[in-house]
Amino acid sequence: MTKGPGGGTGAGLAWVSSALLAMSRHLEVRDVLKTIVVSARELLDAEYSALGVPDDHGGFAQFVVDGVSDEQWKAIGPLPRQHGILAAMLKDATPQRLADVRRDPRFEGWPPEHPDMSDFIGLPIADGEEVLGALFLANKRCAKPEGGCGFTAEDEELLAILAQHAAIALTNARLYERSRELTIAGERARLAHELHDAVSQKLFSLRLTAQAVAALVDRDPVRAKEELHQVTALAAEAADELRSAVVELRPAALDEDGLVATLRTQVQVLDRAHTARVTFEALGVRALPAAQEEALLRVAQEALHNALRHADARRVDVTLSRHGQGALLRVSDDGGGFDPSAVRRAGRHLGLVSMRDRASGVGGGLAVESAPGKGTVIEMEVPGG
Repeated sequence: MTKGPGGGTGAGLAWVSSALLAMSRHLEVRDVLKTIVVSARELLDAEYSALGVPDDHGGFAQFVVDGVSDEQWKAIGPLPRQHGILAAMLKDATPQRLADVRRDPRFEGWPPEHPDMSDFIGLPIADGEEVLGALFLANKRCAKPEGGCGFTAEDEELLAILAQHAAIALTNARLYERSRELTIAGERARLAHELHDAVSQKLFSLRLTAQAVAALVDRDPVRAKEELHQVTALAAEAADELRSAVVELRPAALDEDGLVATLRTQVQVLDRAHTARVTFEALGVRALPAAQEEALLRVAQEALHNALRHADARRVDVTLSRHGQGALLRVSDDGGGFDPSAVRRAGRHLGLVSMRDRASGVGGGLAVESAPGKGTVIEMEVPGG
């Protein structure tokens, strides 16, 4: 593990600066929380660190730890409630520095599998009067004074600086997630409107054609049979519209399943819903920050939408592969293709502007290769986290 500052205030401030840069790279709340606890533990060279975000029901909405293995964390059990020292941190919003947390009168014990802790430092992360969370560290790696705390006043000062900037990073991440939720809600509203228009038109045509068949059955059976084929085709198109809309409106399972599993599931559904063959292959992909996985998923969905709805493709292949520390998404189809420069001149974008914005928003890039009659290849590359 990287050791924290040992060269006085100057070295400590340099370490804080590095921590702030690390926090600024992330936009997802969970990523910011994890970066804060890792940075704090390294900054103060502690054995354990944790950050709790309160809910409105006497517990924690989120609780992130560093220094505890996944196996240990599972053995410890449910998220802690707000009691003891944790409650003091959230209610009083005052820093706490203790030589031995176990001897504090507010201490109420730990679960059996909880690691043993002695010296302790904690302070709130606040935005004005609102306490966004509480940051805790325990067991500083140093020789401790007899009956004293390993954490010093200088440690508290450095941690306070980190906490102030952590509040900014956490607030920004919350705003970003809220903005994204509103964007997704807007996209779903747009899709619902498109669904209504597209399916309504097809159902209207279906009704008129069925009425024509009814009128032709007796006087022109051959023509009626031909019209019945049209009824069948219109019904299939309406079903395709509904299936596609269901896939696009359904929330992605990124948080639970990860990018690879989510993409594979959506491709399998599209393969069943359309006459085109739709395939997916993952090659050595590693987990990426949430913002990058979200961008890759949305670009893949837009590219698939274009290939299946506009390009009349018979085959669409989606590949997600490791690219250095990041990833490369490739969506290729054998559809009608287009002239990218002509599309730009005509003011039609086929979602390309949105895709480029998503790629650049996470530090990546987008390349589009297409020509009339030659199909389309869209590649999106994102760096590692």
